[in-house]
Amino acid sequence: MDVKIAHSWKLRLTEEFEKPYFQQLIAFVKTEYQAATVYPPGKEIFNAFDACDFDQVKVVIIGQDPYHGPGQANGLCFSVHEGVRMPPSLVNIFKEIHTDLGKPLPSSGNLERWARQGVLLLNATLTVRASSPGSHQNKGWEIFTDAVIKKISDEKVNVVFLLWGAYAQKKGEVIDRTKHLVLMSAHPSPFSADRGFFGCRHFSKTNEYLKNNGLREIDW
Repeated sequence: MDVKIAHSWKLRLTEEFEKPYFQQLIAFVKTEYQAATVYPPGKEIFNAFDACDFDQVKVVIIGQDPYHGPGQANGLCFSVHEGVRMPPSLVNIFKEIHTDLGKPLPSSGNLERWARQGVLLLNATLTVRASSPGSHQNKGWEIFTDAVIKKISDEKVNVVFLLWGAYAQKKGEVIDRTKHLVLMSAHPSPFSADRGFFGCRHFSKTNEYLKNNGLREIDW
């Protein structure tokens, strides 16, 4: 199956694309795009991969679903398009960065600038129906993204994985902790941020680890 995805990822995931579950998943997704409004736009489904080459991955942040409101989802977890109002979880992420590193709150919620520095912003499920969170769960995306996480864990060293909330932590169980740094906290959602996300200092801890391993720090 010819999947339009960045070459470095295609080389490593071709075997996955040929599996029956993935072909069934793509058939389902195509039908959904024809029958309903689905986010993100089709050309941005694999944006996380296109914006962050496999060889450049230094940090992985795991989300759950894409945003399901108009104009929000852009294929990068927690990120929104330029000019779109920031969702509460993203606001809380920037608040923690401000507290942790003293950086001012940005005007844009587009996290492509992180991706270009080696941050893979990976949702567990890459598509969703408008106004219907969870609508594309358990269709095969989770199997695919589990394979992506395992591929990174197996083939790379000294990657920082940021696992916010129980869902991401469960998904991160395949990560080899002997050669990667795994940082866990509560989810940045307003419902849980004050139960351990605020004050986690994951951004400075990530940069300290990268620096100690001879890698360029992320400009959060």
